[in-house]
Amino acid sequence: MTAGTAVPAGTALSARLLLTAPAVRAATTAMWRAPGLARRYGRYLEDMHGLIRASVPLMQRAASRCADLGDAVGAPLAAYLRVHVEEERGHDDWLLDDIAALGGDPAAVRDRQPSPAVARLAGAQYYWIEHHHPVALLGYIAVLESNAPAPWLADEIAAAGVPEAALRTVRGHAELDTGHTAELFALLDGLPLDPPLVNAVVMSALHTVDGLVELFAHIGRAAQQDHSRERTHTS
Repeated sequence: MTAGTAVPAGTALSARLLLTAPAVRAATTAMWRAPGLARRYGRYLEDMHGLIRASVPLMQRAASRCADLGDAVGAPLAAYLRVHVEEERGHDDWLLDDIAALGGDPAAVRDRQPSPAVARLAGAQYYWIEHHHPVALLGYIAVLESNAPAPWLADEIAAAGVPEAALRTVRGHAELDTGHTAELFALLDGLPLDPPLVNAVVMSALHTVDGLVELFAHIGRAAQQDHSRERTHTS
């Protein structure tokens, strides 16, 4: 690439996310380690429901804001989001089904206030969509889909004693999100983003990485607290 040539947004984002990979890897390794995995998985499903239930509303609002702005980015971004809405619709219900299969109470999870860690992740996107530019949402989506469950993960969770019926979301996203990630980065490379909008995408992505690491840490702490309470009640 010659001097002065702008780096495509997808390429720029990939380079920045590569620098965050060690932190994400450490968080996911701790999340999915074998000791206590079944307990953490239950908490994971609950918090991921809080996060995933925001996906479709976030994309719908971002698409609507694209129409309000009327800039060159808006039309292709809105078209992508509308398609992606249909691809993601109902995935929060997958999580509720998994929770039920694990012996949890889906209605209680649905009605419970999401944790601050979840609100921090999704809430920032609402703010940037409303008060900056909806393209920022692509950074959030890129991080979540780039860190989708690995194809082998469901088998590891099953080995910890989790029933197969509670693994629909993990298995489904392991299959779906690889193709979604490639599509998203191609979109980013093709959008006519000026440097401030590229920065908006990158900032959103880095915030999401930070929030995802904190969410996994929160899940681990919450699961340990659950275990401690159970031991107290049975002793």
